[in-house]
Amino acid sequence: MLVVPEMPRQDAPGKAGQCIQFFPRRKYQAGFLTMRSIAKSLWKQGRAAWLSSSSASSGKQHPGKLVLGIETSCDDTGAAVVDDAGRVLGEALHCQREIHLQAGGIIPLVAQQLHRENIEQVVKEALRVSGVSVHQLAAVATTVKPGLALSLEVGLQYSSSLVSRYQKAFIPIHHMEAHALTIRLTQPVDFPFLVLLLSGGHCILAVARGVSDFLLLGQSIDIAPGDMLDKVARRLSLRKHPECHGMAGGKAIEHLAQTGNQNQHPFRLPLQHYRNCDFSFSGLQSLVNKAIEQKEKEEGIQEGEILSCVEDLAAAVQHAVALHIIQRTYRAILFCRKHGILPSKNAALVVSGGVASNQYIRKGLQTLADVNDFAFLCPPPRLCTDNGVMIAWNGIERLRAGLGVLQSAEGIRYEPKAPLGIDISKRVEEDAIKLPKLKKIRWLAS
Repeated sequence: MLVVPEMPRQDAPGKAGQCIQFFPRRKYQAGFLTMRSIAKSLWKQGRAAWLSSSSASSGKQHPGKLVLGIETSCDDTGAAVVDDAGRVLGEALHCQREIHLQAGGIIPLVAQQLHRENIEQVVKEALRVSGVSVHQLAAVATTVKPGLALSLEVGLQYSSSLVSRYQKAFIPIHHMEAHALTIRLTQPVDFPFLVLLLSGGHCILAVARGVSDFLLLGQSIDIAPGDMLDKVARRLSLRKHPECHGMAGGKAIEHLAQTGNQNQHPFRLPLQHYRNCDFSFSGLQSLVNKAIEQKEKEEGIQEGEILSCVEDLAAAVQHAVALHIIQRTYRAILFCRKHGILPSKNAALVVSGGVASNQYIRKGLQTLADVNDFAFLCPPPRLCTDNGVMIAWNGIERLRAGLGVLQSAEGIRYEPKAPLGIDISKRVEEDAIKLPKLKKIRWLAS
């Protein structure tokens, strides 16, 4: 049995609906605009997309405790009201995706400006749809770590003003903890469980032992899988592909991979000689870029033009990312089983985060879980990406457990970088668990 210390209790930090376009479509030529001028133009040209959801409970009395969740960790402004029975009473989300796609990536100053312009309207919409006033709230929960500093600042400033004005309790939220616990909103899942968090900014393997009690088994040592897929999509100029207009990079890769042959471009997997649960995607990205450059030379085209083999490259990249993730997760399963960290029966693998919406990666992880007699659980796709619901739900979980519920937001600081739980990744590496070959996971070669 692996003995690990108890997590210290801390009192301080640690869509269905209609989409309305508020901005005119406009093309920008990167060769003629600097990033600063792009940012300035994007600020002026308008707004991003809105999502809001109604609730059957709107307008009714809510005798239970209510929490307003506010999310501004990156490029989406989200808010939601959730009660202590786990009902989402109302939510709103302001998406910046299209604006950042036009700029070729997330510009922190642009994200911050859009958060500032829209956070009040987003919060008011979530409250309006829920039929709840601020006076009825038990607390306001807000993401304070980790994330883009300029984005986190907006959410914390707005929330601080709100809790001060209405004298409400404040619950600072760890963004990755919220992703990890979202599954408990949609399904009855008991602690402990193994959780894999996949997104554009993070790749984490951990054991969730409680609401604020995590064992960190491994994480990306460089970039996250979502970030890598977006960069590969940009290098392949997939925004110019007729089937991928308006798609985020990772979604475009997944779409084209469906008709591609992954075996045409095999890529060497990262960290094969390191028997731990860490991830690495920057080296894989370099290999992919070299392959793209080579194919461009062979086809006699310039960077920015679409390769004839783009579907095969997309399939090969997705395949390599999936297999790397599966291998590290498999070692985590074996490590937890060896040390009795998870129950011998009814163990669960929870996968959340934006990249968890990728159906190919999900299928591989589902197969891995099945082979090892683990339940495989994912929140619905709309709750895998950043949203206010997961923040509000994390607030409910902390309210129930009496963890990190503050009387004010005074003195709270946002933290762009923040670890999740107790890091035992060195113990995993010391065990040096060798992975047996899993023929049943050969779904990837089908």
